[in-house]
Amino acid sequence: MGKLETVTTTSAAAADDSSELTTNFKLVGFKNFIRTNPRSDFFSVKSFHHIEFWCGDATNTARRFSWSLGMPIAAKSDLSTGNSVHASYLLRPVSGSLQFLFTAPYSPSISTPSSAAIPSFSTSTHRSFTTTHGLGVRAVALEVENAYTAFSASVSRGAKPMFEPVTIDEQVAMAEVHLYGDVVLRFVSYLKDADNLVFLPGFEAMDETASYKELDYGIRRLDHAVGNVPELGPVVDYIKRFTGFHEFAEFTAEDVGTAESGLNSMVLANNDETVLLPLNEPVYGTKRKSQIQTYLEHNEGAGVQHLALVTEDIFKTLTEMRKRSGVGGFEFMPSPPPTYYKNLKNRAGDVLSDEQILACEELGILVDRDDQGTLLQIFTKPVGDRPTIFIEIIQRIGCMLKDGKGQVYQKGGCGGFGKGNFSELFRSIEEYEKTLEAKQANQVAAA
Repeated sequence: MGKLETVTTTSAAAADDSSELTTNFKLVGFKNFIRTNPRSDFFSVKSFHHIEFWCGDATNTARRFSWSLGMPIAAKSDLSTGNSVHASYLLRPVSGSLQFLFTAPYSPSISTPSSAAIPSFSTSTHRSFTTTHGLGVRAVALEVENAYTAFSASVSRGAKPMFEPVTIDEQVAMAEVHLYGDVVLRFVSYLKDADNLVFLPGFEAMDETASYKELDYGIRRLDHAVGNVPELGPVVDYIKRFTGFHEFAEFTAEDVGTAESGLNSMVLANNDETVLLPLNEPVYGTKRKSQIQTYLEHNEGAGVQHLALVTEDIFKTLTEMRKRSGVGGFEFMPSPPPTYYKNLKNRAGDVLSDEQILACEELGILVDRDDQGTLLQIFTKPVGDRPTIFIEIIQRIGCMLKDGKGQVYQKGGCGGFGKGNFSELFRSIEEYEKTLEAKQANQVAAA
């Protein structure tokens, strides 16, 4: 088991992922969508396990994300641990489940393939990926009950196999199927107690002198991973068909567009709604090119657009992150105009104090709510060279429930996905894109 032949997907070949599927897919819009949970998963999914970024320099990319997000570098697999194939560094908050992995290759001329900590890693595929997409997410990893079962169930229902199941050091099982574009859905399961593992076999804890282990801005877990695709219907059908995930929410251009552009969106979820996978497609024929189309052009195909990270205190998190925006940290999209906040007390005064409402305006935090809870959110500018992938910071308020064991947890998607803020966000993105277009136009004119 392990590497498959001809597993590499190119963006052109994988642009619509499942063009052979016939579908009657049609969005009904936010107002007409009725949320149900049929608990239809074809294999047992626990939660997000990690997100793997492929980049040209894992050391510096990991350190920038660590500084920007307040997450220590917790583990490594590189030359110092005996891995001569790739350098990988894991970010994980002081407390919480979020795990970001950053990976870059070493020269294949001196590599010993068996030393790779990520058994599916391919130097040639990595080079093709980073040449095509730049910095981007290669793998959305899920912790499942059994990676072998998840892979078999998925492939039998039409998933494109990318990496057959393998067992690593008799402790962890891993497998991969195609998700969209050049992104894979990775299955991870533990065969026995993994308390002795810092992450996966082959990884070692970082030296305390190499990473400040107390670094903490309050970010705790991954809420959702958003993909941009050329056409929504075939991709939704493809993912639903092999996972059994159900439709959790949807939005059309009429729900969330601006006067100049728009998009359509569908959110898929697992049984427990701990894994949320929104998907966006561009809308054509508008005054401006859809921001989704802009992403697809710069990314050269489908890919992960943004990752929504949950914080336990968005005011603390944003205060710390904004301190670092000008010194190597992430920058944020322009704040809404003052008029946005004038009516905020009427909209959220029963949830937010006057001091918190003022802090929202000072920090540029957007506020929305649905019939179940409240959502606080803010978006970074793109975090790489290309105007593609960015980060969303969120805090969900309300929707606290108890499970069968009496443990308190927050219902998935509490407060929605910021439908009331989409237009404001899109206007910010449009204004950001206009500044880039103006610079490009000036360069053309000067030439």
